[in-house]
Amino acid sequence: MFMNFRRIHKCQVMQLLTTCMVLCVVMVCWDELDHHVVSHMRSYSYRYLVNSYDFLNSSFNISSNHHRKDGSNDVDGRLVNYQYLFNHPGKCGGGDGKSRDDVLLLLFVKSSPENFERRQAIRDTWGNESFVRAEQGATVRLVFALGVHPDVGQRSRVQSALMQEDHIYGDLIQQNFLDTFHNLTAKLILQFHWGHKYCPQARFLMSADDDIFVHMPNLVKYLRQLLSKKSEAKDLWVGHVHRGAPPIRRKDSKYYVPYDLYPWPSYPDYTAGAGYVVSGDVAAKIYQATLVLNSSIYIDDVFMGICAKAMGVSPQEHGYFSGEGKAPYHPCIYYHMITSHGHTTDVHSLWQAATDPTVYSNSRGFMGNLYCTVKRVMLLCLPYYQNTYSCMAAFT
Repeated sequence: MFMNFRRIHKCQVMQLLTTCMVLCVVMVCWDELDHHVVSHMRSYSYRYLVNSYDFLNSSFNISSNHHRKDGSNDVDGRLVNYQYLFNHPGKCGGGDGKSRDDVLLLLFVKSSPENFERRQAIRDTWGNESFVRAEQGATVRLVFALGVHPDVGQRSRVQSALMQEDHIYGDLIQQNFLDTFHNLTAKLILQFHWGHKYCPQARFLMSADDDIFVHMPNLVKYLRQLLSKKSEAKDLWVGHVHRGAPPIRRKDSKYYVPYDLYPWPSYPDYTAGAGYVVSGDVAAKIYQATLVLNSSIYIDDVFMGICAKAMGVSPQEHGYFSGEGKAPYHPCIYYHMITSHGHTTDVHSLWQAATDPTVYSNSRGFMGNLYCTVKRVMLLCLPYYQNTYSCMAAFT
């Protein structure tokens, strides 16, 4: 038996080259692999096996000496008491000695100063207070939470435009902090402090981004169902829940959190900040937490989770609250939709399609339910749409 040494040599060379290529790919992609695999494994181990986050109360007490990246905290970590530039204390009634309105939902939309078109689209569609009152018989109060434009050169022009906008609509709540990503926690605190002072009677409070779509008829129906079961209208924090999420340590990510700011491998559970709802009692608890907890965490979703955990509140998953993704466009989805994220140019058309009366008529009856269940399985249980609704939502 003769051996072909040339052939063996060629095989060894190919094996060596292949091994080198694989090693190069692993080295180049190691940060991504570490973030998506190793970090999540450590995070889940920490969440489920090691710790119950009892450290939060002591570590994030207001006396802790943490500082925000942009330096807007004072020495003890407490947020500055920012001045109101636009405010409407009587939005929920109670101004000038008047009685307070019976508010089902206080709707806070986080918006950037320059996003006039997004705010206008919301006013015209799902945030239209008059529509909700006329069609659902519910009182919803819409306000927009803003800081000031971060560009000094554009600030004066933008403020003049905001002044005109607020004069027409009377729904801007603005404080004197820079409207940047690293001040989102300041915007979250603005919402709960304003709600506590000027609209404490609201049964529910919703926080939403200005690129979200809310199916208001479905949301109102859902909230009324909760009120009919009084026990379920308490201790409520509902949305798209992130469980055991690890801090992102890659410095090129805008969600980067350094170890000295949050040294633990897992965040407490929290809902996606794109859109979530809390009951009035939970809103009051979050307000109290913001008074005693350090607000150095600039990711507002995570800070909300820290406040809630410290107050003994846990988030609840709802299949039709979207995460960071956009929900499928289909009537069988609209029938159950609460929120969908990532809508900046199609809000009017989606509102018209989602609230069309035929959506409900076509989904009724045995055949209608069967068809829509099959359609939702095809849309939600295949890897076409990520981070919107789970496959389980197809069967609800």
